[in-house]
Amino acid sequence: MSQRPDRAAAPRSQRVTAAGSPAAPSSAAGDASGGSDELACLVDRCTFADVTSPALVCAVSGGADSAALLVLACMFAQHSGSSVTAVHVDHGLRDAGPAEAARVEALCDRLGAGFSVTHVDVEPGANLQARAREARHAALGPDALLGHTADDQAETVLLQLLRGGALDALAAMRADRRPLLGLRRSETERVCELVDYEPVRDPSNADPRFWRSRVRHEVIPLLCDIAGRDVVPLLARGSGLAAADADLLDALAADIDPASASELRDAPVALARRAVRAWLRTDHPPDAGAVERVLEVARHTHRATEIGGGRRVSRSADRLEAEPPGEAVARAAREPASNENREQEREA
Repeated sequence: MSQRPDRAAAPRSQRVTAAGSPAAPSSAAGDASGGSDELACLVDRCTFADVTSPALVCAVSGGADSAALLVLACMFAQHSGSSVTAVHVDHGLRDAGPAEAARVEALCDRLGAGFSVTHVDVEPGANLQARAREARHAALGPDALLGHTADDQAETVLLQLLRGGALDALAAMRADRRPLLGLRRSETERVCELVDYEPVRDPSNADPRFWRSRVRHEVIPLLCDIAGRDVVPLLARGSGLAAADADLLDALAADIDPASASELRDAPVALARRAVRAWLRTDHPPDAGAVERVLEVARHTHRATEIGGGRRVSRSADRLEAEPPGEAVARAAREPASNENREQEREA
């Protein structure tokens, strides 16, 4: 992964003015005050004010959503005094990558925002979108703001339910890094019109090989037709309610010691599951089967279990221990288990 040195944001006074180029660069934005007023109304519906850092770092691919994120962040920064920097990640998957980075940089120049580009290597093959997303998020870091909208939220709810998710699937994406979750995709396109910016079009967004593309172009329109109304606000609202419930359960589960077999046994199973999931989570939470096997260990049904990724949870008396990847193999090499020992691992 390589990274071009950051270009610092311009001083606040140079970034955006009330009637500056972001508000009315062309006739598409109408008159200057009209364009500014429309953008200001959209900023008011965003959650930039909830970001505690004085530096707003925006992930900007160049598409309509991320470009709108950058424009609205700069509008917000007029009043907050925040600095704004766009971070563009080039996956090296398209020949147009350098031109897309240049387009984002040109938008940053107009807005007076800082600009940084990072290059990551993602090989073509299976699970391309998921692997590219993981590489992108690793390059961006945990604090970068993302340009997801209510439409993305609705798609994510459906995708996660199709993967067998439960309450957390309904909760979907949280708003802490996503200030545009209250906006629609049509509104981010409108922001681009107002600032006379032509968004980058990612061809994978229309590729039916990818689940999200089919959910976006086939499933949601069908649901809207069946319901006789726009289902995106319904799914997004349900997601917000589920997130509040999930947060409450997480707070209650935090009082459980997941390494205590007796506490896991005595707790309501819904809270015990969440305690185990939080305990064993790495980049991704453990699957439902692994969580249930750990609870079986806590119930003295088994002495130990594999939980995937080369990890293992074992019990000694009332305590559970999570062994790191490779430790189970190393231990087995040091102490070859007999058939009798293997049977003992299954006993209560």
